[in-house]
Amino acid sequence: MNPNPPPFNPAADEQASLWAARLDGSALSAADRSALDAWLASGPAHRDLLSQYCQLSADLEQKLPALAAVDAVDFLPPAATRRRSRWVRWTAGGSLAAAAAVALTVWLARPQTQLETVATPVGQRQSLTLADGTRIDLNAQTNLQVEITGRTRHVLLASGEAFFAVHKDPSRPFIVESPAGSVRVTGTQFNVRAETATTFEVTVIEGSVQAHPGDMNGRASAPQTLGAGDQLSAGPDGMDVRRLSAAGLDDALAWRQGQVVFHGVALGDALARFARYHGRGITVSPDAARKRIGGRYSLDDLDGFLSFIEEGLQVHVTHDLNGTVQVSNRAAH
Repeated sequence: MNPNPPPFNPAADEQASLWAARLDGSALSAADRSALDAWLASGPAHRDLLSQYCQLSADLEQKLPALAAVDAVDFLPPAATRRRSRWVRWTAGGSLAAAAAVALTVWLARPQTQLETVATPVGQRQSLTLADGTRIDLNAQTNLQVEITGRTRHVLLASGEAFFAVHKDPSRPFIVESPAGSVRVTGTQFNVRAETATTFEVTVIEGSVQAHPGDMNGRASAPQTLGAGDQLSAGPDGMDVRRLSAAGLDDALAWRQGQVVFHGVALGDALARFARYHGRGITVSPDAARKRIGGRYSLDDLDGFLSFIEEGLQVHVTHDLNGTVQVSNRAAH
């Protein structure tokens, strides 16, 4: 918990609640989107406020069945369910009945519509819950666009890596598209990595998905049905589907805990993972790039990883004044 939270700003809080309600109610027009972007840019706390209200709505929707089951919402006047309620601020002292009132009026009135763009900066991960209850964990340097309507659920993963715990809804398939392929599900857990425009990796943790790699080398690829434990990797060199053990699945999702696991990976590829995560330029000489490395490492500790390979793999690491890193074989020095 932040020991020094920012002071409460009633005007900003009010505006955040109104924008959250509009995002829940319908897709924004181009003019509305421009106005929202301008408001988000006008204050450092605005984006976090809006995120809190959107999260509140999703959390209340998930809690509503339990509240209704214990008759916590019986007191709500019938007329209140026929109009969109005004958003109210959630406080630690609010009663269960008040929470249920907000949950019921919002849940009954909104068509579960959401249009949102999310981008994570270098060295930072983020989690969000969508209007339909789906949870997404985003790795650093990830950019995605969310569009949820009453009939469809669609995410464009422009670049990066994300874990999806999709809320089950057979009437609305959940589709994730990337430049190099797409995934279609109705409700399950899976991970998608699309760090370049030509690479596509899908790892399934629970349930099953239909993965459709993009055209490779000018040839169309057939959709692949993947079950729990399957991992599909596609790129310029072709496509491969393999079965992962429980430990392998844990390794594939280690980034969610800020770690990365290598098993005999070329040093050039390992350094590329760190370079992307930190937004740093790292160049590797061909002879050093071919060296192999294994182990579990902290993604946040680039300097520690560079010190390790300098000692363990007998390479030479140079830090340039412009922030780039050069790695070469020590024999060349």
